[in-house]
Amino acid sequence: MSLNFAIVVSGPAYGTQAASSAYRFVQAVLASGHVILGVFFYQDGVMNASYLHSPATDEDNLHQLWCDLATQQRFPLHACIAAAQRRGILDSVLATETGKGTSNVQAPFMLSGLGQLAEMLLTADRVVRF
Repeated sequence: MSLNFAIVVSGPAYGTQAASSAYRFVQAVLASGHVILGVFFYQDGVMNASYLHSPATDEDNLHQLWCDLATQQRFPLHACIAAAQRRGILDSVLATETGKGTSNVQAPFMLSGLGQLAEMLLTADRVVRF
């Protein structure tokens, strides 16, 4: 029987193991034949949405790994818009609205509200937070 998983990531791409562990968990869930409804990045987890990360050549580019996996497996990557704005994570719409010169979020990441998280929580069989 296939289960639907919602994943919540509260840790940044670098500095803690949370986002990396979440990524590896999602890979394992998919390999087991289950479904990822989406990944919601919350609190410092929104830092994963920035495409401006430049990790060292011997480190994983976690942002790109998330993008590649989500595109390949067709699940959404949501970043909390309130937490993102406080941390300087802006998509093109928010950058324009706030008068900033540029954005640092692009698809498949998208800025979403907590309503999107609530919807994922209501439809998931399992919710796992990192």
